[in-house]
Amino acid sequence: MKCYLGLDAGTQSLKAVLINAAAGEVVASASVNFGRELPQYQSPNGFVPDSDPTVRQADPLMWLDALDLVLEKLSNAGAPLQLVAGISGSGQQHGSVYLNGRFAPIIGALDPERPLSGQLAPALSRRLAPIWMDHSTTPECAELTARFGERLRNETGSPAIERFTAAQIRRFARIDPEDWNATAAVHLVSSFLGSVLCGAALPVDCGDGAGMNLLDLSTRKFDPLIAEFCAPGLAGRLPEVVPDDRIVGGSAPYFARYGIPTGTPVVVFSGDNPNSLIGVGGGRPGVAVVSLGTSDTFFAAMPDFRTDPDGCGHVFGNPAGGFMSLICFANGSLARDTVRRQCGADWDFFDRTALELTAPGNGGRLMLPYFVPECTPPVGTAGAVYNFDAGAAAPAELIRAVLESQALRMRLHSQWQGETFRRLRITGGASGSVGFRQILADVFEATVESIAVADSAALGAALRAAAAIGAATFEELWEKFCSPVETVAPRAGTAPVYRRALREFAVLERSVS
Repeated sequence: MKCYLGLDAGTQSLKAVLINAAAGEVVASASVNFGRELPQYQSPNGFVPDSDPTVRQADPLMWLDALDLVLEKLSNAGAPLQLVAGISGSGQQHGSVYLNGRFAPIIGALDPERPLSGQLAPALSRRLAPIWMDHSTTPECAELTARFGERLRNETGSPAIERFTAAQIRRFARIDPEDWNATAAVHLVSSFLGSVLCGAALPVDCGDGAGMNLLDLSTRKFDPLIAEFCAPGLAGRLPEVVPDDRIVGGSAPYFARYGIPTGTPVVVFSGDNPNSLIGVGGGRPGVAVVSLGTSDTFFAAMPDFRTDPDGCGHVFGNPAGGFMSLICFANGSLARDTVRRQCGADWDFFDRTALELTAPGNGGRLMLPYFVPECTPPVGTAGAVYNFDAGAAAPAELIRAVLESQALRMRLHSQWQGETFRRLRITGGASGSVGFRQILADVFEATVESIAVADSAALGAALRAAAAIGAATFEELWEKFCSPVETVAPRAGTAPVYRRALREFAVLERSVS
């Protein structure tokens, strides 16, 4: 039996999935919750609290301790790590790690008797890594836009975005030039962890590299002019960019302590979004994926390259070939839970009863659920907006309003892709809501498919490893691991209701953006 290992360093945890590709089964899995299991990093939500609410940074050493711990858990549980034939990984997209000249020598001679974090601490030129939740770089984004204009969006697939790496690097080089001068290499979370696993500095793939505002998607190389504008000497400190299926090295001897054979092939790591696309079986055009988590994301394989003229959607590399779109909505589960608590409702009432008590369209009641600053469209202040008197509304009406409005905004902001999606793959915590699945089916006039996929980014990494090494094609792997287990069809008669609601929602959104 040959197994393939997928790792995912997310916002709040690091997960590992071990699969048997031939049998189509998950052999073992494990996870490490940063806040609960690594309290020494004082990061209950995956980042170090800061007095400035726009600053969101994490300690890279925390990810290293988590890597040691998750592999130890697998080993102690008897997972057959000695049968691993390939490894790949996933990192929370847009996070960046800054390293000095000691990084390469240290990872090339890791001591298996010492934890990774203690060995790598001297290699950090910047103690904390900005992550995707950081939006402290508004001035730097304005400067990038003023300098490069539409070229930035047309070339890199996205306008200047606060969480993207280009603006983060520009801010760091400006406010801390001494530490920037000590920086020999800038890695993404994915390439940082992959490099440690291999014991040598690794490249990035086009999927994760596209989330930097630095990568020219037509050439798949970093743009030297944008790089130099962000920071002097940056071009020479970025990793190489390679295809998403490239085997980039073998596992370092250090990881034999957990049973992983030294030299096990490692496929280039990618970002959590591209890996999730693969992990839910959405790597070919025709099906869109809706992930309902802390933030809600809508992503899909793209039949051809195009960019969002409104600047809200993004284009990344698709590990299955070509490109993928992604739209992120900051107010996801947070907004749903806020409304639920405001209504004094339990989850059964929220997911089922409230929707049974109200009709599709909700009598025209809509809201903009901006309980935290929103990124699609960009809204820098927090505060929900209603087109009705929320104080006089029944709890069931408020609940339907937030769910219908979240579904409508997804459809509204996915239209730039030029494709009518007839199938939606749904994943994430709120995908268990029967009522929300029905609303999504009705709003999109599409079949909603639920899949028995947990930890889609880690699974996607494992599937990428298996496909790159030749164990099976993506289509074969998706059939085994990602087939739908339940479907919800749109109801007859709801299409006119939601088409009208979509027009009204667009008007409401324009009134505040």
